Amino acid sequence: MTFLLETMRLGLSNLRLHLFRSFLTALGIVLGVGAVITMVAIGEGSKQEALLQIERLGAKNIILRSQKPAEANTQQSGQRRSFVIKYGLTRDDLEVIRENFPDAEVIAPLKEVGGQLLRGNRVQTSQSFGVTPELLNAAKLRVGWGRYITQNDLDAREMIVVIGSGVARQLFPQDDPLGETLRIDDKVFLIVGVLAPVGLSGGAGASLVGRDLNLDVHMPFTTANAVFGDILIRRESGSFTGGEVQISEIYIVSASRDRVLKDAKRLQRIVDTRHTTAPDVAMIVPYELLEEAKRTAMTWQIVLGAVAGISLLIGGIGIMNIMLATVQERTREIGIRRAIGATRKHITAQFVVETGVLSAIGGILGVVFGVGLSLGMDALGPVLQDRFHLQTVISAQVTGWSVGLAFSVAVVTGLFFGIFPAIKAARQDPIVALRHD
Repeated sequence: MTFLLETMRLGLSNLRLHLFRSFLTALGIVLGVGAVITMVAIGEGSKQEALLQIERLGAKNIILRSQKPAEANTQQSGQRRSFVIKYGLTRDDLEVIRENFPDAEVIAPLKEVGGQLLRGNRVQTSQSFGVTPELLNAAKLRVGWGRYITQNDLDAREMIVVIGSGVARQLFPQDDPLGETLRIDDKVFLIVGVLAPVGLSGGAGASLVGRDLNLDVHMPFTTANAVFGDILIRRESGSFTGGEVQISEIYIVSASRDRVLKDAKRLQRIVDTRHTTAPDVAMIVPYELLEEAKRTAMTWQIVLGAVAGISLLIGGIGIMNIMLATVQERTREIGIRRAIGATRKHITAQFVVETGVLSAIGGILGVVFGVGLSLGMDALGPVLQDRFHLQTVISAQVTGWSVGLAFSVAVVTGLFFGIFPAIKAARQDPIVALRHD
C-alpha cells in the first residue's frame, strides 16, 4: 500500500512540474471523449425524436390510403384540359375489411372533400375529411377545446366541423373559432371544436402522413358523403384536376402489437386481390417503420461512435509520444533511482501511474465537455429551429452507457499507449543512465 501511494505521489509530482505540457497531452483524450459522448448523444436524440413521431401515428395502427396511380399523373400533366379519374379505396373495400377483421379495436374511414377553406377574405387549400368518432383515438388526436364529432352528428348528418390548431391560428388569429362558421367551397359549417396541436408538422411523422395534421378539418362522415359526394376537385392556374375517390384513408387498429405485422400482410393480400389494375392503394405500418428506424438508428450510432473513437486513438498516440520524450528527458533520474535500489517494477509502475492519471483526468474533463456540449445543443435546438424555421428537429440525448464507455476506453487507451514508454524506461541500464547528461 505504501509503495502504491508513494508511486502515485511521485507520478503526480512529475505531472505538476510540467502542468501545461500535461494538459496538452491530455487534450487529445478530452476531445476524444467529448466527441464520442456528443456524437452518440446526437444520434440518440435524433433516434428518439424519429421514434416518437412514428409512435404518434400509433404503434398498433395500419393506415390504408388512396393514391392516384402514376400513369394518371403522367397523363394529366401532359394536357391542359381537365378530367376526373376514379381510383382508391371503395365502400366495398371497407365492408370487406370489416368482415375480415372482426377483432380489430377500431376501423375508421376518412373521406377527403372540398377544395378551399374560406373565412372572410382568408382562403387556404382544404384538408377537410369526413370522419367517424373512432378516429380520435385511432389517430391519437386530442380536443383542445370544444368537442369532437359524435354518433348523433353522424346520424343527423350535422353541418359541423372540428378544425385543427393550424386552421384556427391562420383563419381565426384574433377570434375564438368556437361557434363561428367556416365555408368549405360553397358549403357553410359550424365550428364545434378545435384539435390540440399535433407534433407531426415536420420531421419523420409528417413525411409518413404526407400532410400537416394541424391543418386538417373534420366533419361527420355521413355529411361528407351527402354534401360533397365522391368527386374531389382541385383548381390550379386556369385548369382543374379531379378524382373520384369514395374513401381516402382507413385506420385499422390491431388488437395487439404482436398482431400488427400479421394483420398488415392480410390487408395487403386483400388490397392486391381487389385492386389488380393499378397500384392505387398505399399502406403505412408505423410499427414496421418503428422497428426499421430503431435498426437504422443503431447503425448510425455505431458509425458515429467509431468515427469519434478515432479521436481517442489519436489522443492515446499523443500520450505515447510525450511519454517517450519524457523518458528521454528523465534518463538520469531513472539511473539514480535504479542506483539507490528501485527495481524495474518500480520504474514501470511510476510511468504507468503518470499515463493513467493523465488519461483519467482527460477522461473526466472530456465527460464534462461532452455532456455540457450535448445539453447545450439540446437546449438551443428549439431556439434554432424557431429562429431559422428548420424542419429538422435538433436534439441530443446523453446516455449513461456512452459516458461510461467513453471514459473507460479513454483510460484503457492511455494505459495501453503508456505501457511501451514505461517498459522502455525500466529496461535502461542504470550505469548508462547515470552517465546521461
